[in-house]
Amino acid sequence: MKIVKITENKKQFLDLLLLADEQENMIDRYLPQGDLFALYDDDLKSVCVVLPVNSETCELKNIATYEKYQGKGYGRALINFISEYYKHDFQTLLVGTGETPAILSFYESCGFEKSHRVKNFFTDHYDHPMFDGDIQLVDMIYLKKEL
Repeated sequence: MKIVKITENKKQFLDLLLLADEQENMIDRYLPQGDLFALYDDDLKSVCVVLPVNSETCELKNIATYEKYQGKGYGRALINFISEYYKHDFQTLLVGTGETPAILSFYESCGFEKSHRVKNFFTDHYDHPMFDGDIQLVDMIYLKKEL
């Protein structure tokens, strides 16, 4: 398994990024300035995008694993990698997600704790209703991890 920082032609990973953020114009807001990392285990399994928020905090804006490889530890490996990668530059890693028990549980198992909520984020910023399974996403739940 290897993780590579991608500096050119980041849009080549759009199909995978859209699994975690299904509206391309929202991805276009952070992808150009963000650091994109790709995890390969023979072939491409996962990607993530990290963006500085300020001098002390960075944010995991997108993390996605192809569905057939989910649950095999690739997302956790990426989070562990970026936590190490950024620990000398930032104090805190943020991630915002929908309010779904499985996703919140995953982030908490990776060392994140709930931080704050942005009311109506998904209904205000997306041009269609967003769902994770049968749960409609309304508020953005932020979690933080001390690096």
